[in-house]
Amino acid sequence: MKKKGLALLMAATLAFGALVGCGGGDTSPAAEDSTQAAEDSASSDDASSDSAAATNDDAVANLVAATTDTVTMTVWASEEDQEFTQGLLDSFQSQYSDVTFDITLGAKSEADAKDDVLADVEAAPDVYAFAHDQINELVNGGALQEVVNTYTYDVKSENLAGSVEAGTVNGKLYAYPMTADNGFFLYYDKSVFTDVSSLDAMIEQASAANKKIAMMVSNGWYNYSFFRGAGFEAYLADDGLNTVCNWNAAGGTDVAQAIIDLGKTGTFVDAKEDADVVTGITDGTIAAAVSGVWNADAIKEAWGDNYAASKLPTFTVAGEQKQMYSFSGFKMIGVNPHSKNVGWAMLLAEYLTNADSQIARFEARGLGPANIEAAESDAVKSNPAIAALAEQAEYSYSGTVGGNYWDPAATLGLTLISGNPDGTDLQELLDNAVEGITAPAE
Repeated sequence: MKKKGLALLMAATLAFGALVGCGGGDTSPAAEDSTQAAEDSASSDDASSDSAAATNDDAVANLVAATTDTVTMTVWASEEDQEFTQGLLDSFQSQYSDVTFDITLGAKSEADAKDDVLADVEAAPDVYAFAHDQINELVNGGALQEVVNTYTYDVKSENLAGSVEAGTVNGKLYAYPMTADNGFFLYYDKSVFTDVSSLDAMIEQASAANKKIAMMVSNGWYNYSFFRGAGFEAYLADDGLNTVCNWNAAGGTDVAQAIIDLGKTGTFVDAKEDADVVTGITDGTIAAAVSGVWNADAIKEAWGDNYAASKLPTFTVAGEQKQMYSFSGFKMIGVNPHSKNVGWAMLLAEYLTNADSQIARFEARGLGPANIEAAESDAVKSNPAIAALAEQAEYSYSGTVGGNYWDPAATLGLTLISGNPDGTDLQELLDNAVEGITAPAE
């Protein structure tokens, strides 16, 4: 039955390509014949005991057979991934050498993908990378093709459950997991720190060495760490648009005061931009920082043999130690349903995210895999940053928040780490922040 389903889905994909408004797929007699052949083959295979691998081979063969014209596609990857992605695109085209491709690679940060794609969905790229917290808006904007076909591997069974969940909306999978490392943890210089279990201990050691501990507290992605660690929540509502947040509930002011107290030490400092973390580590002023795997190479180069990483430490709230939490995230590959070559775009998305590609991406870029086989490799497990991320996973939130979360959370974080310079009542600060965070999405 799986073979029949795949063949019928392939036929549906071909038909879809002929109907989308931005241009039809191949409607030549050869394409129609290959589609009919796929349907006929499916009808005769109901009782087949062929392996899943053979089924996938048939799906790819049907796609190749139905293609007579040049397959033109545009792909977006981050600036840092340009060289690596181009190598994968070259390999993909070599693997399917019977088909003529015209694939253009563009540079676009995963963090900015949503806004640019939704600005003009029909003109957006066929295949693009994005951060998983954008998925609801991309699905609502009609910018993601549901993963309805399997060509070379099963996306749901071969990737980490959390990454599959991150690519799923209303029970339907809309994206291909590419990395499982879009979270944060602690980097530290072993020559300065012997105890990284608590921020109190770390601040004492860093102060003695005249060093700083950096974190982007004026950023909602990071300052979530304190409130969630103390038991408060911020999460996406059931409507998929708005945020539920209780930071202003009883005890919230204790968390706010804890952040103020950290800033007053003069040792725990706010990094305004991600680049400030690397700059401070490189020039020797920062000896520990909260960041992610994207900075691992630069930090390792700066600290050499003293390079180390760990889960986040605890911090003091009203006299008690609380474990700092983190957002954990995934980078995904999406396919534009308005692509003139939806089938090929889906096959390419699989290729960019299969086990071999994810292992190669780790080796080339140090990015943690979402693919189970790749994540279990010895090379991945022995990487300090990836190991720290795995250790932090127990204290992380892999969900999302609504779009109105970010600005109020950032403003709150900046105010608190700056010492609340206007002397605003802390409850009022939290009430205002929560009002903004939970404001209905327009």
